[in-house]
Amino acid sequence: MRGARMRRTPDLGRDSNMSAEFSSRRAAFRRLHESGCFVIPNPWDIGSARYLRGLGFKALATTSSGFAFSRGLPDGEGGVSRDQMLAHVAELVASTDLPVNADFQSGYAVKPEDVAKNAALCAATGVAGLSIEDRTGDSRQPLFELALAAERIQAASAALRDSGVLLTARAECFLVGHPEPLQESIRRLQAYAGAGADVLYAPGVKTRDEIRATVSAVASKPVNVLMNSSSMTLPELAELGVRRVSVGSALARAAWTGFLRAAKALAEQGSFAGFDGIVSGGELNSFFAKR
Repeated sequence: MRGARMRRTPDLGRDSNMSAEFSSRRAAFRRLHESGCFVIPNPWDIGSARYLRGLGFKALATTSSGFAFSRGLPDGEGGVSRDQMLAHVAELVASTDLPVNADFQSGYAVKPEDVAKNAALCAATGVAGLSIEDRTGDSRQPLFELALAAERIQAASAALRDSGVLLTARAECFLVGHPEPLQESIRRLQAYAGAGADVLYAPGVKTRDEIRATVSAVASKPVNVLMNSSSMTLPELAELGVRRVSVGSALARAAWTGFLRAAKALAEQGSFAGFDGIVSGGELNSFFAKR
């Protein structure tokens, strides 16, 4: 269209002001991991990111499944491509002034050198942290062999060393149905700590005994715990030594729950009851008009 101005995509490698901003966010993110216990909620789009920032959270984390569902895709590298994820991460980084941790699946690669290259691409979006998991996506062998998994973390750590980006290593034992998920998670997290991971995370650890054992086994590194139920409070998790608490796709699924209930009532019963008590358009307009 003649006369229309195209919005310039920032050059993340050259814009010194933006680089300084990213450095500041990364430093703030590292400080959050030094003591105490904090919640890092997981938005799935710009609107949810801005609203969470408005509630006073100090950092945000992406959710691969929340984003995939918003695009009508299944979770996993087979649903959302690397480039789609990088674009999404960059969009969320640009949406607020908060540090963002990227759920970067298994690094969109198998070989350590390729994981390193992709981790560097993710860092270039301006993230303050990113996570790499050890799930293969192959049901016959759902986890990478430990030696290779540790090499992958070591390669990613080396690629991020001068960036200030925190690397979270994820042990997916609980999620893939390993016969001894706690013992194997601890074994893997210890190896990942030695390979250079800054933060350790075993999604699926739930009970107090499991959390206490995990934190104790890797006491030299901060531990992230996933919470998607009301089984424990933040003070209780802090007492167990947890440093960071994420909620994964829970917020996105909470939004989907309201949508599904209302849509099914409308389709199956001709009922509008699902709209009772919903937030008003005016409230949302007022919030987003503040920006």
